[in-house]
Amino acid sequence: MTQTHFGFETVDEAEKAKRVRGVFDSVASKYDVMNDLMSVGLHRVWKAYTVTVANLQEGDCVLDIAGGTGDLALAFSKKVGKTGQVVHTDINEAMLRVGRDRLLDAGVVLPTLVCDAEKLPFPDQYFDVVSVAFGLRNMTHKDAALAEMCRVLKPGGKLLVLEFSKVAPPLEKLYDWYSFKVLPKLGQLVAGDAHSYQYLAESIRMHPGQEELKALMHKSGFGHVDFHNMSGGVVALHVGIKC
Repeated sequence: MTQTHFGFETVDEAEKAKRVRGVFDSVASKYDVMNDLMSVGLHRVWKAYTVTVANLQEGDCVLDIAGGTGDLALAFSKKVGKTGQVVHTDINEAMLRVGRDRLLDAGVVLPTLVCDAEKLPFPDQYFDVVSVAFGLRNMTHKDAALAEMCRVLKPGGKLLVLEFSKVAPPLEKLYDWYSFKVLPKLGQLVAGDAHSYQYLAESIRMHPGQEELKALMHKSGFGHVDFHNMSGGVVALHVGIKC
């Protein structure tokens, strides 16, 4: 059986999918609170910038992959208006349920479905914009997922990948201390789960850096790819345009 990584561990591909699902089942109810705490609220700024770069127009059709608790889907829905559409998806049902309830509480009803980014159940050239925020690093076959995202985009369509990336060298020691010493303890205190946040720190280190991901997006069918570092490279927004 083919092997891959789960954080710093080497596991079978089927085992990784199961364990990633377990991580998000565990943290779903505390996901938004933990995001605010561990990023000191910066995740809201990163996502707001992503919405700005999306530059959505009234009537646009958007696919939000790994949409989780729905904050991006909610922001996108305000931009596309009544004539547009935002499809809110995630592979994890627990996360999606939290997001769906949050959207309904805000008075927003969107198509919401569980789906695998590596096998998207949508026709070719359907969406104007596809987004994936903090989800790509958890996917087993990133190349297959990116190729699928490219397939469902219209020509000239835009892919937005917001993800943890390689931090600037002067910040590495401080970032490592925070990631491996503080973050798991915070996860235990707030979510009752240190292990999932240990995995988070490890998965960030195993994810392709800025230039690697840019090259991977090119190979997956995107003609123009650029990235924007935020917070010293803690996070990067990659933008790919389909030819």
